[in-house]
Amino acid sequence: MKTVDGKWVLECIDPSDPRRIKSIDELRDYIESVGFLPFFNVGIEGFSLEGLTSADCWWTGNISEDPWMWREVIAREGEIAYGKLFRGKAGFISKKWFPIFAAYRRDGYDFDSRYEDGLASRKQKKIIDILSEYDMLPLYELKKLAGFGKGGDTNFEGAITELQMQTYVVIKGFRRRKSKKNEEYGWPVADFMLSEKLFGTEHVRSAYSLKPGEAKEMILNHLLKLYPDADIRTAEKIVG
Repeated sequence: MKTVDGKWVLECIDPSDPRRIKSIDELRDYIESVGFLPFFNVGIEGFSLEGLTSADCWWTGNISEDPWMWREVIAREGEIAYGKLFRGKAGFISKKWFPIFAAYRRDGYDFDSRYEDGLASRKQKKIIDILSEYDMLPLYELKKLAGFGKGGDTNFEGAITELQMQTYVVIKGFRRRKSKKNEEYGWPVADFMLSEKLFGTEHVRSAYSLKPGEAKEMILNHLLKLYPDADIRTAEKIVG
């Protein structure tokens, strides 16, 4: 999206363009085909869900056509990783490509080793420790259990975003809060899960034999093969 006269404007594809993604099934197939895809525009034309869908389909509330709702379904299904995976922004990574991103972003570290070497913060460790005890947790419960909020730690958003960028945490779905009468209210919030619990430890770490530079080169080469006209500096920023 871009800002025009102080308002957010979608940068979508023409409805008649044959590249347009029209359904969640087409989106699943596309992600599996290309390997990874940002949610909103990140600087390469066509390399985002925004850039491959029609503007009149967004925020309609109709799951058959609304890309905003598709992200909830795909995250919940757990066959494709979803989270803040590109420059701190949302996007998708296929199960096949996730280990390559883990090899690059983690530099060969599982989280405990990263923390022991002083490369992760105490705030991040508290989040990981809590998520290790549960299959998944909604944002508001995770914040509370990890000691963030009133009288506790600050910058939960920064810590959880960094953990997603490093591929340790993914979003497994969305849910709304429930009142004492068990009635849902408010906007849906993310459910967080450790990526090893989503795809399995063996799979997530299956490319650890790659050096970070080798994994990064694989990702960049793949992206530039898909979008040969892309600016290399922009591509590097997207990859992270």
